[in-house]
Amino acid sequence: MTTTSLFGDARFPLGPFTPYENNPILRPTGDSWESSNLYNPAALVGDDQVVLLYRAHADDIISHVGIAFSDDGYHFEREDAPILSPEHDYERFGCEDPRIAYIEGTYYLTYTGWDRRSAQLCLATSPDLRTWTKHGPLFEDFDTFKTMDPRGFNWSKAGVIVPQQIDGKWWMYFGEGGIYWATSDDLIHWTPGTTDEEPMYSPTPGTWDEALVEIGTSPVLTDNGLLLMLTNGATRRYLEDGTREVDYRCGQIVIDPANPTAVLARLQEPWLRPQTFEDRHGLVSNVTFVEGLVKFRGKWFAYYGQSDTTLAVAVADPAERYGTDLRADG
Repeated sequence: MTTTSLFGDARFPLGPFTPYENNPILRPTGDSWESSNLYNPAALVGDDQVVLLYRAHADDIISHVGIAFSDDGYHFEREDAPILSPEHDYERFGCEDPRIAYIEGTYYLTYTGWDRRSAQLCLATSPDLRTWTKHGPLFEDFDTFKTMDPRGFNWSKAGVIVPQQIDGKWWMYFGEGGIYWATSDDLIHWTPGTTDEEPMYSPTPGTWDEALVEIGTSPVLTDNGLLLMLTNGATRRYLEDGTREVDYRCGQIVIDPANPTAVLARLQEPWLRPQTFEDRHGLVSNVTFVEGLVKFRGKWFAYYGQSDTTLAVAVADPAERYGTDLRADG
């Protein structure tokens, strides 16, 4: 498969994105491993098809990673069997939330290994998207919630690899709660650039991402050479009955490769938020959660999970531009 991983000619902010009118594009099916919930996909383009690697599970909520292919970006044919499943203790209750990069003939898949206590960022590699070598958790004793809501144990989920070197090193941006960075010489062994007390990007008090921020999609290059990544953010609301409601929305950040340890600018307002019935109702309600972004046949396709239950897409035409109501700051 001839695969594209780093897409160019983006603008910041990227969009506007319009949710597809026939969402969801993938739903749970059958009575097997993907019978209950299907969501949070990585995306890439290969052989003039969009390829999704998605998270799914049955009622046991033990997640596997499945694969699906599309000729138009909207209608997908999935394979019956998952391509990645739990095998080891650190992932015994799920291989979750994949992100993918294709570099020099190898697919690098980051995912969350879940043991119902620790959410650990893990790495697997493959030459063909079928045969995988697992390299285990990447960041032992790292807690990406350390500065805001400490977990007290390993919590390092979410990671995207930049598919080109910066200053002779491979770079990764990772984290839920706060966003951190790491570098590697070989794409297998990764070293965080700071301690877990020093995130490069934190939630913004009083805004739509005040509860947490999480890296979303693999980077794309803007027309002026910046790295643009879609992000996820959340806020919490307390209802009159005392219960807590969480709302996940999608944002954007850009990073200058000349200064890769700092966020240059961010959107002040989300580009996607829960609106439809599927966005608002599910295993975890009020969630739009983006993990896949590709440029396909001249348009940008952003793939996202809806309330941890179904899978959707929003599309942007580069000929369209945002109005003045969506602001960015740096």
